Amino acid sequence: MKEVRELKWWQRLRGRASDDGPLSIKLISDRGDWYQAWSGNLYRSDVVRSAIRPKVKAFGKLIAMHIREGPDGIKVNPDAYLRFLLEEPNPYSSGQMLQEKLATQLQLNNNAFALIYRDENGYPVQLYPISAIRVEAIRKDSGSLSLKFWLPRGQMMTVPYEDVIHLRDDYNDNDIFGSPKADALESLLEIMNAADKSIVNAVKTSATIRWIMKFKQSLKKSDRELQISEFAESYLTLNNEDGVAYSDPRYDLEQVKPNSYVPPTPLQKETVNRIYSFFGVNENIVQAKYDEDDWTAWYEAEVEPLAFQAAGEMTRKYFTRRERGFGNRITLDSGDLSFASMNTKLQLMQMVDRGAMTPNEWRRVMNLPPIEGGDKAIRRLDTAVVDESSDKAKGGVKGA
Repeated sequence: MKEVRELKWWQRLRGRASDDGPLSIKLISDRGDWYQAWSGNLYRSDVVRSAIRPKVKAFGKLIAMHIREGPDGIKVNPDAYLRFLLEEPNPYSSGQMLQEKLATQLQLNNNAFALIYRDENGYPVQLYPISAIRVEAIRKDSGSLSLKFWLPRGQMMTVPYEDVIHLRDDYNDNDIFGSPKADALESLLEIMNAADKSIVNAVKTSATIRWIMKFKQSLKKSDRELQISEFAESYLTLNNEDGVAYSDPRYDLEQVKPNSYVPPTPLQKETVNRIYSFFGVNENIVQAKYDEDDWTAWYEAEVEPLAFQAAGEMTRKYFTRRERGFGNRITLDSGDLSFASMNTKLQLMQMVDRGAMTPNEWRRVMNLPPIEGGDKAIRRLDTAVVDESSDKAKGGVKGA
């Protein structure tokens, strides 16, 4: 029965719902926590999209690995099925694209969901992001927790919480879900929208009005309109074949030059800075003008906490408690130091000499292709491990 239910969830996720309607379960308790995704224009704002892009791209560059630490040492990606899952979570995306999708959903809604599809033995084999309109947390009297998703195509899907990767931010007033961003951002986006509209109107006005007639005496409205019409007919049409114009002492003319650029006002700049601060970025990070220290500080403050949360969530959802007891875990590590200065990259050669990095790991930092045999750690002879027993046999350590 469990396999049948999982197959139905899987089919509905891919839009293959059967004709008998959405899948439903009988609830033991009708009480539940609700989370409503904001349906506003958050992602349509260029300021918001530019503010979340650095974190999304940085999280997508993290390398997911299966680590097993046991009595025989540390093994990286020992199981092929899990390595394939981390590299290709589903037929439609790579691990990088899935991580970017989850990071985008998390940045917009403070909640991100992905469904774990398991085989008949309970091993995870595929992972799909869930873009839900609404999610309900259903608590049963037995203590189990399920999530009911309302999908954009009008379908519903209910899955056990243990089969869902759930990332959340601003985890405060709800037991299950992160607090939505809409309440905090709505007023700022309204200010930005009003400012953008004023700029558009100013550009349209400057492009439409090309001359200003300053009359030297008061005229009736009909007389003003007559003068404007005569001026337009004489000088702004192709009827003047002679190419001769004359000055009229009744008014002065001022030409309005079209201006396609309207500088931002202090209020706009302050609003943009507030939105950047809300998402934990600044102008240097958004426009890639950061130096090594700026990037490191931002990375530790914004990306590392998300990496820890995602790694912990995958670990506890992919492995049972018994498997975790044998040292199995998922890590999300950054293998890219392209933001570092050339001096820092060259200093990493000392890590290669001491066996802390392999030659190919250092070459990847330098954006160089790997070499044959470069995956083996090397060590300079003068940095060899001290053999205490051999030193004692020779009469002890020097200086003792």
